[in-house]
Amino acid sequence: MFKESPIIRRKSRQIMVGNVPVGGDAPISVQSMTNTLTTDVAATVAQIKSLEAVGADIVRVSIPTMDAAEAFKEIKKQVRVPLVTDIHFDYRIALKVAEYGADCLRINPGNIGNVDRIRAVVDSARDKNIPIRIGVNGGSLEKDIQAKYTEPTPEALLESAMRHVDILDGLNFHDFKVSVKASDVFLAVGAYRLLARQIDNPLHLGITEAGGLRSGSVKSSVGLGLLLSEGIGDTLRVSLAADPVEEIKVGFDILKSLKLRSRGINFIACPSCSRQEFDVISTVNALEERLEDIVTPMDVSIIGCIVNGPGEATVSDLGLTGSSKKSGFYLDGVRQKERFDNDKLVEQLEERIRAKAAKLDESKKISVKEID
Repeated sequence: MFKESPIIRRKSRQIMVGNVPVGGDAPISVQSMTNTLTTDVAATVAQIKSLEAVGADIVRVSIPTMDAAEAFKEIKKQVRVPLVTDIHFDYRIALKVAEYGADCLRINPGNIGNVDRIRAVVDSARDKNIPIRIGVNGGSLEKDIQAKYTEPTPEALLESAMRHVDILDGLNFHDFKVSVKASDVFLAVGAYRLLARQIDNPLHLGITEAGGLRSGSVKSSVGLGLLLSEGIGDTLRVSLAADPVEEIKVGFDILKSLKLRSRGINFIACPSCSRQEFDVISTVNALEERLEDIVTPMDVSIIGCIVNGPGEATVSDLGLTGSSKKSGFYLDGVRQKERFDNDKLVEQLEERIRAKAAKLDESKKISVKEID
């Protein structure tokens, strides 16, 4: 088994979104976006805090009006996670949220008017050390590009992106990241592959409007997985028609599966069959729900029988191998004398997993002190 990811990441320059590095050798960051009315400060703050609680590195907030910009001023005071402000067309809104402490401006320079307006936004971003995100979407390409290509293609998305990139380069502004999202997996993947060869700026990955929780997670996993496996991508958002909290969870699960980032428990569980000696599915579901608060990386294998159980358990931090009435327990790959009652597995495993997490956290603190 690979303990570390064999993926060699594309080399990109690094920008800072608040205190979160994006690009270079920084961990791939996971983002989501609020879906509350931004003018409802209390609801928006509550949702941002729920995203913080599950590990969101960055959160995007839509700012469609000046009223929303004023609400953003209050929102920014009440949260810790870096906030990206999503702005279209009105350069004055961009200037206002920059004044109020936006950590990144999501704005396509070519869509906000004449060169003086673009320069005003770029100068403000430069003065306040705020990066910009260029966000191209297959569903909203410029009219002349639509006419040229007749339909969205990877080349069309690339041309749109490079049009905005050239504007920022022409103004000697280089602190930006770029996305070329589409709802079609092949379209998005093709566009990102082309773009990755053209620029060295960080790339924000996403399969836009991917769908509901199940179908959208599958589509995003396929599309983002293809790109990430090729080393493409510095930050990502999983776009789901679901609670934004689920976007963060799925995003981390994608990175975890590729060993690009570890956060929380990696459950290795069998799909269950007639050999199982306990209810694997309900056990895993209960543990996932109970242990969402644990951020310590660890592998926990839960296998319902002794056919595959020992093999998985010996390469896991904790392992359970199903057996009649009492199941075998492994710690750090070693079979323990202790056995777990099959009718109390959830409670017993939760206790041991939490104890292991605490021990790992303590050893990490000690090693950091030794380095200092």
